[in-house]
Amino acid sequence: MKGVLSVAGCLIICLLQRCESAPTAANKNLSPIVLVPGDGGSQFEARLDKPTVQHIFCTHKTDNWYSLWLNLELLGPYILDCFVDNMKLNYDPVTRTSKNQPGVEIRQPGFGNSSSVEWLDSSQLGATSYFYHIVESLVKDLGYKRNITVRGAPYDFRKAPNEMADYLSALKNLIEDTYTKNSEQPVVLMGHSMGNLYILYLLNHQPQSWKDKYIRSFISIAGPYGGAVKTLRLMASGDNLGVFVVNPLTAREQQRTMPSTSWLLPYDTFWTEDEILVYGPDTNYTVKDYKRFFDDIEYPAGYSMREDTEELVKNLEAPGVEVHCIHGTGVITPAALSYSKSKWHDKQPDVITGDGDGTVNVRSLQGCQRWIGKQKADVFYHQVAGAEHLAILSNDDVKAYIATVLKR
Repeated sequence: MKGVLSVAGCLIICLLQRCESAPTAANKNLSPIVLVPGDGGSQFEARLDKPTVQHIFCTHKTDNWYSLWLNLELLGPYILDCFVDNMKLNYDPVTRTSKNQPGVEIRQPGFGNSSSVEWLDSSQLGATSYFYHIVESLVKDLGYKRNITVRGAPYDFRKAPNEMADYLSALKNLIEDTYTKNSEQPVVLMGHSMGNLYILYLLNHQPQSWKDKYIRSFISIAGPYGGAVKTLRLMASGDNLGVFVVNPLTAREQQRTMPSTSWLLPYDTFWTEDEILVYGPDTNYTVKDYKRFFDDIEYPAGYSMREDTEELVKNLEAPGVEVHCIHGTGVITPAALSYSKSKWHDKQPDVITGDGDGTVNVRSLQGCQRWIGKQKADVFYHQVAGAEHLAILSNDDVKAYIATVLKR
């Protein structure tokens, strides 16, 4: 989950610095890796030919593709309105699909290349690193080679798998291509946050014979297997993700249009119907009250998107491959939201906190344990105290654990 839900905030406050790396020769005995990023973990490029714009200073037409996400220059006051209007989706309740704003084209560059998921900004500023620290350690310490033994699979993180058949087909082809180009060595799939749910969905839809041939193991980092309470805030009142110059209500206009946000709402397989997730001035909401919740925040399309996505991986069917599940604990994480004023969803809540990694609640992170004893392949479980949802990708303990797995 962005990097997802907290990516922008972490990036803004980090010290900007440049990092350089040089690829080394690939080791033919290495298990190749395909990286699948989380919500917010893929670069976006846009091209515009818009009939209307939010403000006179917003660009309505571009001849060339330009960097849309992550572009720090677009997150400032006023210009944020232009960014939000270009990033948000329109949901069609008839086709049950979402599409870009009129006149907006968006693509994810660099499919198959590790750099596309090592950095959120193509300028490769130090503050916008994503999988970079893990990849760099693989290159320097184990002899991996970028774009050969370690590859990336960026995608439109605004959407859930029900709208992403082309991407899932491309991901499967990338796995097979990586296997073939690396002396038929089975591939390690490594996901972060929501990327793990995409991996799980893909594996659940492949025959066991395919998985036995092409997949060595699945390294899951910070997987939100039961959803996260934080997504309710994005839907209700928006979240500035820790960037103080960003108006959360402005960000809400884009955040709530993402089907992936609805997909990551807390699940009734992890929260009980008597646990209050949102306290309102007039009524409270649990996992059984989503329709009323979306009606009350005046965004009924959100409930339709939840209906579209809820069953995709809800039952957490075992992936059928070796799993290494890694996540942080002991970081203050939203556990419930409390709104006390009228027109409450246009105000910011008091946050009731619990355990987790700062973005995903611990019970959700532990969802991978449900596969233990449910498949022939082993499921290994590794907690990292104090590891935050995004910062876990640069954690030394995590890098060492991954290296140990790959050297077996």
